[in-house]
Amino acid sequence: MASPTSADGAEVPPVLPSIPLAKEPVTPAGEQSIGALVKEATAHVSTLVRAEVELARAEVTAEVKKGLQGSIFFVIALVIALFSLFFLFFALGEVLAIWLPRWAAFSIIFGVMILGAALFGLLGYQRVRKIRKPERTISSLKDSAQVLSHRGRSSSDVATPELNGHGFR
Repeated sequence: MASPTSADGAEVPPVLPSIPLAKEPVTPAGEQSIGALVKEATAHVSTLVRAEVELARAEVTAEVKKGLQGSIFFVIALVIALFSLFFLFFALGEVLAIWLPRWAAFSIIFGVMILGAALFGLLGYQRVRKIRKPERTISSLKDSAQVLSHRGRSSSDVATPELNGHGFR
């Protein structure tokens, strides 16, 4: 089954069910109780929220797919640009070979490339070295685990927190 497309060729999300999803008995407006009306309104709101969430999910999924497909072209462009740098450095070596022996010109270009790689490697190492573990998250998880491990024990097994004068924490 082919998915529907819009006029501009973009994929359109599937048609969502309309509200209400189930046939409801018809009762005269004067005979319904307030509880029945609230129940009916709650059911309609719930169905509406589910439909809106499904629509949002379908739209976001379609947009993410388009973004991923577009990013492939950026990756290909980056790879081509990186491979093109070889020819740039080769051309620079040939230009230097006008004034120097060829071996010296290419040795200079090689040295410049190694220095550039070392510089960026050092900068990367300094950034990575600054990475620290998430102390607050680890502390919060330990606290949560401690609270959950005490759940279900009697109050005599676990120290209870101090209560203020009103009986509240």
